[in-house]
Amino acid sequence: MKVAIFQFSLFGINTYVVYDPATKECVIIDPGMINREEEKAMAEFIKKNSLKVESVINTHLHIDHAAGNSFLKNEYDMPVLANDADLPLGERMQQQAQMFGLGGSFKGVEVTQFIKAGDLIKVGDGELEVIEVPGHSRGSIALYDRNDGFVIVGDALFQGSIGRTDLPGGDYTTLISSIKNGLLTLPDKTIVYPGHGSPTTIGEEKKFNPYLN
Repeated sequence: MKVAIFQFSLFGINTYVVYDPATKECVIIDPGMINREEEKAMAEFIKKNSLKVESVINTHLHIDHAAGNSFLKNEYDMPVLANDADLPLGERMQQQAQMFGLGGSFKGVEVTQFIKAGDLIKVGDGELEVIEVPGHSRGSIALYDRNDGFVIVGDALFQGSIGRTDLPGGDYTTLISSIKNGLLTLPDKTIVYPGHGSPTTIGEEKKFNPYLN
């Protein structure tokens, strides 16, 4: 499968479109669109590549990773997938906006399908495996493409760093355990696509991430 990366303005969030170029089916992961210009950029990419949006998947439900859910639901009428442990965050989008000093009105996230560890999400002829990585939030997940060798990790792991644990639902010990027992068991060559910043690899983080050594 192929991965398209959009970096949107809300905290520099990375939004991913994972698609099968043969079948044109795709999923949108962590939609961070916050204005009409960003919504237009996403819609134009989908149209230009003749993609069919099968679902939107949230690695977790902090506002920067879910602000675009309502737009996508209205535009494409597809399922919204997330882990049920993050439902309290999804219900409090407006409160999250106020906490970060964001203006405007934000609807709560309407999750239509709960996903958990071991679930396989089909994307055309490919599939994404759900890995639970709580610690940044209670319901944080990662999405692993075993065949193409990449994992989309939300805010669990970054190049040389890890996710914050000072937000509601965060826990440092849990996050370190999730990374070491979940993500770091993947092959070293696995490309890591984080929620913010540049891609890295599992091998690089094993060697050089100061939080994991």
